[in-house]
Amino acid sequence: MNYCIREMKKYEYPLLNDFLYEAIFIPEGVEPPPKSIIAAPELQIYIDHFGNHKDDHGLVAEVDGKIAGAVWVRIMNDYGHIDAETPSFAISLYKEYRGLGLGTALMKEMLTLLKKHGYQRASLSVQKANYAAKMYLNMGFEIIDENEEEYIMQIYL
Repeated sequence: MNYCIREMKKYEYPLLNDFLYEAIFIPEGVEPPPKSIIAAPELQIYIDHFGNHKDDHGLVAEVDGKIAGAVWVRIMNDYGHIDAETPSFAISLYKEYRGLGLGTALMKEMLTLLKKHGYQRASLSVQKANYAAKMYLNMGFEIIDENEEEYIMQIYL
């Protein structure tokens, strides 16, 4: 599969609405929530006015001219928040592109970009049942906190 990872263009920022919805972990056998769930304030912080802050960075994976996935970071008080200097990750792929290595490639590219911009570390939250938790651990993220449902992870750059 031929793909390229590139910076997200400003006119593509509205795609973050779709990718935010796609990022919601839905366990096997559970009915997906309505798309309107992304209007909830605790989810809007991931995309609201994206690109207007110096700590907003986004990349997309493009396959055969179609955007297949996105990774974006910003410093926000989200589920994975650590402090005011650490960007939090959000990543998702359309279902048909999952399990092909695109997520790992997007993560690696974003980690490189963050290091270039002088960040010391990055964070994320992931539900314990989400298969992506293993990918994050394999990439070098470490669990720094957890609750019943999710891990808070960080990685030093």
